[in-house]
Amino acid sequence: MRLFPIITAILVVAGLYLLVFQRDTVETAVGTPAETVSEQGPDTASNADASPSNGVSVVALRSTAREIELPILLRGRTEANRRVELRAETTGQVVSAKIAKGSLVDEGDVLCQLDAGTREASLAEATARLAEAKARAPEADARVIEAQARLDEATFNLTAATKLSEGGFASDTRVANTKASVETARAGYIAAQSGAASSAAAIQSAEAAVAAAEREIERLDIRAPFPGTLETDTADIGTLLQPGAACATVVQYDPVRVVGNVSELQVDKLNIGLPADVRLAAGPELSGKVTFVADTADPVTRTFRVDVEIQRPDEAPVIRAGQTAEVVITGNGLLAHLVPQSALTLDDDGQLGVRIVTVDGEAGFSAVSMVRDSVEGVWVTGLPETADVIVVGHHYVTDGVALDVTYQEPGI
Repeated sequence: MRLFPIITAILVVAGLYLLVFQRDTVETAVGTPAETVSEQGPDTASNADASPSNGVSVVALRSTAREIELPILLRGRTEANRRVELRAETTGQVVSAKIAKGSLVDEGDVLCQLDAGTREASLAEATARLAEAKARAPEADARVIEAQARLDEATFNLTAATKLSEGGFASDTRVANTKASVETARAGYIAAQSGAASSAAAIQSAEAAVAAAEREIERLDIRAPFPGTLETDTADIGTLLQPGAACATVVQYDPVRVVGNVSELQVDKLNIGLPADVRLAAGPELSGKVTFVADTADPVTRTFRVDVEIQRPDEAPVIRAGQTAEVVITGNGLLAHLVPQSALTLDDDGQLGVRIVTVDGEAGFSAVSMVRDSVEGVWVTGLPETADVIVVGHHYVTDGVALDVTYQEPGI
């Protein structure tokens, strides 16, 4: 009673096995049905017989590596380009009116003016001494010339007396007297030279005194070293300033510097001159460039300082020091492939990669590393310069499986 259902189940299982796993063998043995041939037409049937396909159908994308830019994101703060605290170099009472903080100043503007006191008189005295020293210089030079003439005369007389003494026409006493005259003239010449040197030294000393007096007067005016903004009020009128006392603080915010820190894994990707986009927490997006990359890491954070200089447009609001900023630096480029995110898969070891079409027309696996993602897909490295990446059907094939590849048009 139960034998017939068992036989029927066996026949059904055998038929399904032949249809699923031995389909090609069955079709070869039975042949293509005439109805199918007649429905497809003679041309279609002949094409099918001419190029039979035994591989798994997949869709692949022929990808070529392209150079992309690597953005590096860091967060930092704004700083003034320059900040100088001006201090007095001499003692004096302020005689100029106070300038309020926040005022704009130009290079060379007087911020604090000190009382001159007796400095003008000191300069006049030093100038008079210089003139006196210069007036004495010609007299000292004349004495040198006179002493030189006396020395020449005494030397000539000594020569003549010596020759006469050798011929018996002059006594030894005369020769001795002429020698003494030569030594006296030589001493006078040396003294005259010393006087001329003293006169030159007096001139130099007087010139130094004049320069010191002029410099002391110049120190009375404390000027702005560059155009900027006063961060503090200037010293008020009547204030007595000693050497080192603060007059005012000047800062310059144009161009603005943005300071951030980058990790040691990314510092090698940065170079001076790379473009950067800066977005302030409350403000516009600005463009700039990298002006400094530290060679030494911070001993605490193990990060490297990076400075970005940005130019503030005229219509942009004022940028103040200490504002939070987000900086995106366009780093050095590298070759990468753009593939759909759905094409990524894992191998048996859990390694990220993509399925590719090998030169033998079989499926293969290539490990990749993700660089960055975009709207069009993900950028990966690890593939050769040109690769056929399987984008549809890659989950149903393994290494070495024969493929029937249909290539996807670029941009689809």
